[in-house]
Amino acid sequence: MPKIKIEDLDKISEKVRQATLLREGAGRAKVTVHMGTCGISAGARKIMDALLKIIEEKDVKDVILTTSGCAGLCSREPMATVELAGEAPVKYVDLTEEKINKIFIEHILGGQIVSDYALAIGSERTH
Repeated sequence: MPKIKIEDLDKISEKVRQATLLREGAGRAKVTVHMGTCGISAGARKIMDALLKIIEEKDVKDVILTTSGCAGLCSREPMATVELAGEAPVKYVDLTEEKINKIFIEHILGGQIVSDYALAIGSERTH
């Protein structure tokens, strides 16, 4: 097995730092991919991979990407919730890689809700 060089460790450290920022950083937007068993079986991993790819390609630093368990709508998986700072969350359903890319460009970067894919706007929490 080859020895690990300092440069290799630096690359690994940077990759972990970026992944941590996506999950925990302070951002103007937060995207939650619902990855309960039903979501994963419906393709949520592909949605997560597509988001990671577009974030890397566009070098976006202010979007938090995270996961959650089941959102309770198994028949509408894969799903993701987009929250822009100061705005109500939007739950998107029946996602594909193409749909999440459009949502990323139009909603997350452009601020315009993609109503064709949105199920609900607002929080389901009670106060």
